[in-house]
Amino acid sequence: MKIAFLGPEASFTQLTAIQLFLGEELVPKANILDCFLAVLNNEVDKAVVPLENSIEGTVSMTLDYLYLTQDIKIEAEAVLPIAHHLMVHPNHHNNDIIEKIYSHPQALAQSFHFLNNKYPQVPKQDFASTAAAAKRVSDNPDRKIAAVANKFAADLYGLQIVDENIHDFEQNHTRFIVISNNSSSNTAGKSFGSNLNASGKKTGLLITLPQDHAGGLHQVLSVFAWRNMNLSKIESRTLKTGLGNYFFFLTVVGDWDNVLYINSIDELKAIGAEVKFLGNYKEFLLKS
Repeated sequence: MKIAFLGPEASFTQLTAIQLFLGEELVPKANILDCFLAVLNNEVDKAVVPLENSIEGTVSMTLDYLYLTQDIKIEAEAVLPIAHHLMVHPNHHNNDIIEKIYSHPQALAQSFHFLNNKYPQVPKQDFASTAAAAKRVSDNPDRKIAAVANKFAADLYGLQIVDENIHDFEQNHTRFIVISNNSSSNTAGKSFGSNLNASGKKTGLLITLPQDHAGGLHQVLSVFAWRNMNLSKIESRTLKTGLGNYFFFLTVVGDWDNVLYINSIDELKAIGAEVKFLGNYKEFLLKS
């Protein structure tokens, strides 16, 4: 199989893809949209993209593309512990003053307090990914610059870690999803290794409310409430059609074989809601 991931090499997404698809061909993509397009155009079989971080919250771009690409389904979730480190080129690993720090916006945000306390005067610049930031440092040995990235990136690009575990909260995890354009509740998760630790199953739904009126969201949520369906997540995203227009991303805990669960979609549609069923899939707990 060919698996796309949000690259470049040594990104946290690649670390996730390696564990999920041991021995398969991994194809780095420059951004999340390219991962979706690779799946839609059958360039790859599946793709791995980030969905949310325990500190910084949901990756809004992933939610938007799940909504906009009708044929995309979720095959699995995977939770990866995240550890950030500050690294420099070995030419400057002693007491050289760092001139600028590069990293992905979420990595900089997750390490904000550490960086602000130890390097308050050093400019921090957003970069496409943590791995790309590490590569920038590696490609510029004459510059006194640093990157916030993982140990895999430090090893790959020959960098020196000067500060370890700089993330502000110990419980820093990112949830990734595996997407495909041919997933179903009967096949999801069957292509993953048996050595992986699965914590359970979830179902993903995208719901657009009927016309705006008082109690509209309550009416939708009551469909799940009287069936005792446990929602582990509910998040709104703008439809980009005007202020106050949203769709909702929901995850339901458990299998989807209960007839009450299955009939919930029919009831939602009966009250005027639009529903996209993203699949019933396993959640895997990975190692850092």
